[in-house]
Amino acid sequence: MVYRVNSNRCIGCEDCTEECPSEAIAMDDEIAVIDEDGCIGCALCVSVCPVDAIEEI
Repeated sequence: MVYRVNSNRCIGCEDCTEECPSEAIAMDDEIAVIDEDGCIGCALCVSVCPVDAIEEI
C-alpha cells in the first residue's frame, strides 16, 4: 500500500518524517510529502500522525 498526506489536515509536526524507516517523507512548506516510489507501505506514519492526515491511496 502507498500513502499520501492530506495537505489540508497536516500540521507540520514532522512526527511522520521521524518515524518513516525508508525516509520517504519530506517537508515542503511545513507540510509533509510522501515520495510514493520510496514508500514501503509500512503505515508507521499513519500510526503516529496526531491529526489523521495520512491516507491510503
